[in-house]
Amino acid sequence: MQANLERNKVGKKIGKVDRKQNLYMPIIVLSLMILASSLLFLFMGINKGSMDYALSKRIPRLIAIILTGGCIGFSTIIFQTITDNRILTPNVMGIDSLYVAIQTMLIFAFGSSSAFVSNKKINFLICLVFMILGTSLLYKLIFKKDNANIIFVLLIGMICGTFFRSLSSFMQMVIDPNEYLVLQNKLFASFNNVNVDILFLSIILVLLMIPFVWDDIKYYDVMSLGKDQAINLGVDYDKIMKKSFVIIAILIAISTSLVGPLTFLGILVANITREMMKTYKHSYLVTVSILVSIFTLVFGQVLMERILHLSTPVSVVINMIGGIYFMYLLYKESRI
Repeated sequence: MQANLERNKVGKKIGKVDRKQNLYMPIIVLSLMILASSLLFLFMGINKGSMDYALSKRIPRLIAIILTGGCIGFSTIIFQTITDNRILTPNVMGIDSLYVAIQTMLIFAFGSSSAFVSNKKINFLICLVFMILGTSLLYKLIFKKDNANIIFVLLIGMICGTFFRSLSSFMQMVIDPNEYLVLQNKLFASFNNVNVDILFLSIILVLLMIPFVWDDIKYYDVMSLGKDQAINLGVDYDKIMKKSFVIIAILIAISTSLVGPLTFLGILVANITREMMKTYKHSYLVTVSILVSIFTLVFGQVLMERILHLSTPVSVVINMIGGIYFMYLLYKESRI
């Protein structure tokens, strides 16, 4: 009897070790793949004579890509958890359309030579404030309601996105053509046109948020059970929700300001992560989501720019694949 108990204990310990190894393996593999892709991005096709100049251009771009991937990967997983839905992402809800509308209104009202537009740091901070206010309003109008179902939320998201895009289109039609070119340069998602001026500020903001974010990871494991269960288990639900929406707004503002809107990357990355990681623990889900997002962007850039030598931006390909996958998810949900 004692021997059987000992064997059961040993078996349970081995099972736990195996499960942990299964969870750690994707993290290790993805980290190695990112390292290999980053080295290819930095050194592939480089001339020895111009290495210093080339690296001075490529390293900031690589840092911006990694930062963008990390922001999108983290914000999407957390957004899906707090909204209790696998289809919704911050960009699908029209938050990136809000960024486009803010930039358009600034140029429409003050002109491209204004400090609000030409000074990248001031422009970034203005967008940050308005996006935080916008997501806070979104939380109060939609997600604070107990009866907010997925169709209602998607409908509101589509209406908000359409409203901001229509407002932007109207103002873009009446502004000066030269101003419009400046605006298009800001809004088109491209990793060849990274906003390096705000890179240092973005890194500082992300580093400052890490301690607050990582402390709340354990609460998301409980919040994934649903609002009522989370409250019953002692989670301050409204406080975590408000905090999460502010963090998501900052991260989306950072990623969009650095490279432009990437509407469907988040939904692609989040669903790949959940297929890879059969766990409820957000410490693993968030980590793998960030790594998948970074690898997708870095390897995609290497593939399009260095290997295939195509002028098509990787953002176009990502949005096309992500858009098709999003429609597939909607079709699958409608059949359930």
